[in-house]
Amino acid sequence: MRIALVQHSYKMADIDGNTRRILAAIHQAHSQNARLVVFPEMALSGYPADDLLLRDDFLHQISQALHYLAAQSPRAIDVIVGAPWKQDGNLYNAAIHISAQRIVHCYYKQQLPNHSVFDEQRHFTPGTKSYVCKVDDLSIGITVCEDIWHATPALKTSQSNAHLIININASPFDIDKHAQRDQVLQERVAQVKTPIAYLNRVGGQDELVFDGDSRVISAQGQDILRAPAFESDIYFLEIDKHQLVAQTQSPPLDTISCIARALTMGLKDYVAANNAAGVVIGLSGGIDSALSLVLAVKALGATQVRAAMMPSQYTATSSIEDARSLAGQLGVELYEIPISNLYQTMQGALKPTFGDLPADKTEENMQARLRGNLLMAIANKYQLMVVGTSNKSEIAMGYTTLYGDSVGAYTPLKDVYKTLVYELAHYYNKDAIIIPQRIIDRPPTAELAAGQLDTDSLPPYEILDVILEKMIDRNISVQALINAGHEADLVLTIWQTVLANEYKRRQAPLGPKITPCAFGRERRYPVSCYDYTAKEFGD
Repeated sequence: MRIALVQHSYKMADIDGNTRRILAAIHQAHSQNARLVVFPEMALSGYPADDLLLRDDFLHQISQALHYLAAQSPRAIDVIVGAPWKQDGNLYNAAIHISAQRIVHCYYKQQLPNHSVFDEQRHFTPGTKSYVCKVDDLSIGITVCEDIWHATPALKTSQSNAHLIININASPFDIDKHAQRDQVLQERVAQVKTPIAYLNRVGGQDELVFDGDSRVISAQGQDILRAPAFESDIYFLEIDKHQLVAQTQSPPLDTISCIARALTMGLKDYVAANNAAGVVIGLSGGIDSALSLVLAVKALGATQVRAAMMPSQYTATSSIEDARSLAGQLGVELYEIPISNLYQTMQGALKPTFGDLPADKTEENMQARLRGNLLMAIANKYQLMVVGTSNKSEIAMGYTTLYGDSVGAYTPLKDVYKTLVYELAHYYNKDAIIIPQRIIDRPPTAELAAGQLDTDSLPPYEILDVILEKMIDRNISVQALINAGHEADLVLTIWQTVLANEYKRRQAPLGPKITPCAFGRERRYPVSCYDYTAKEFGD
């Protein structure tokens, strides 16, 4: 028997388009002698569909599409496809089995995740029954995503004498996920003594990036097939007399390559899904905007990317030179729009209001907001999206200007700490210099005041990022960080600063998740929040 595992991308709520993509893959698999073709979790609707799942018209179209798929599929091929399915007033995250041009069974996901980015208990009812289907003489158990992370669904399926368990997924990428999947799949195979085919989708959906990384593991824990991460294709599993036949395997990508692929895929798919003609990025001569420009060109191609350099009286000549060099190296059109006169005009307009009050961050933020305004004007005129350039360290600490450098539709570095920004810059420069070395070497600065450096306002990034990663991604408490040897005053200051800037993050653009806890849909903190760590309870 030949089983086709379809590691493709699916568009949110594009039911007609997804149906056509799925049907095309069915016919392709059939033409290549597959007896069974399998699609990822919620392939028909897109994932996560969130509160679209509360709409009867949406679910009605899904039902119509499933019956259309059944009628249009070749009789000689069975199909497993993920979709929401409503039955007896309950909504399920289902794996639909189509055979001989009709829907023969719907398996309902038993374990509904309600953590991290997942909110499935809001929408779905958990299933309670296993499903093992016969395709010719092969017994195949079906599970959905989270089911495989728990012992019971796979165990119940194997006890029904399944020769193979197929697990369909919409599992988003983060830097820990590959190792976690390896561990879980090995544990599950060792437990049930049954081969497992793990199928995951690819593509970006708002903050999430799905990396594929589909694989088949034998009952002895050996990799039989491993699909390339972040690549869309159909991969075939051969079975001879119930024995899995080893396939060509793609070696796993290293972590930095995975991150680079996730960032570019997230940006590319977000721009495409929202029908923008391209993007525009504000170049400062600094490393964040430089890396953002490289990512945009890698994702979209130079013809869909524009850049704007908007120097003020505080902008170093080297910043302008480096921005020109980078744009030229990448083949990107660069606009140069000085803001000094605009800044002076704004200062003059506010003089009667401000009087003799001394200059402070207000004047710095005015410059950033002028730049944000210009970027939005360029985007509006050419039907582009503004790509933000802030990184996770800055966003955590509120070291961004609301309606200034924080403007944009999408921020590729939103979940990338500053120290990782440097790693990615070296990664893209490994074969040839793309980002000028002077950009990488210079001390970080916002250039909003004379002689300004990031370290005037923030701890050194190599210290800050260690604390932020533990505090945000690992939820380690303030006291535990202090007990581990971090300076108490520094930890408290960082915690209080992070807490105080939630209001900025609520208004920030989306960006691709790559860490275990990304700002946005994953990290849900109140905006107005008393710092309960400031004193002992009862004091």
